[in-house]
Amino acid sequence: MRVINYLAAIAALLGLAAMPAAAQVFSWDPLKDVQEALPGGTPSESKVIQARHQVREMAQDALASLYEINPASRRAIERSAGYAVFSTFGVKLFFAGGTTGKGMVVNRRTSRQTFMKMVQVQGGLGFGVNQDRLIFVFANEQALSNFINQGWEFGAQANLSAMAGGQGAMFSGAAAVAPGVYLYQLTQTGLAATITVGGTKFFKDGDLN
Repeated sequence: MRVINYLAAIAALLGLAAMPAAAQVFSWDPLKDVQEALPGGTPSESKVIQARHQVREMAQDALASLYEINPASRRAIERSAGYAVFSTFGVKLFFAGGTTGKGMVVNRRTSRQTFMKMVQVQGGLGFGVNQDRLIFVFANEQALSNFINQGWEFGAQANLSAMAGGQGAMFSGAAAVAPGVYLYQLTQTGLAATITVGGTKFFKDGDLN
């Protein structure tokens, strides 16, 4: 009997000793290890500053090209409540997450800049394929505020025709996409007569603001 009790005691001790090892195996968290190897969270300050600078340069270049191709657009923007410029051309994307491009909105009254993202939310040909530049013009404060705070999304088949000179001299070459909102599309060959923005969504950039 003493031998049996002795063996039972040894078995119990071995079982207790083995439990931590087993617990260690099952408590391993693969997701935690991936996060440690590829840290996420807020991008570094230097990358944020560099990305903001690139977006600003892109916006200035896009406006300069637009003014050269369509001089009337300068007056439209100067008289507007604000404007927005988006592009995938000439902007290095530092942050992952399916971003098609980046841009910025400028309130002309306050000079406040709001950085934005654009993504291709549906399949098919659209802005994300062509790598063009889009310039929105907001005729009033309400349209500007709605775009910044609520974002904007075009349907999958959103192909818009730009207005001819006789339809509205100040906004000739732009498409009216909503009350008080006009849109120019610059391509590598000039100002697009048909604006293709199908399946594209615009919203605030949480990294750059």
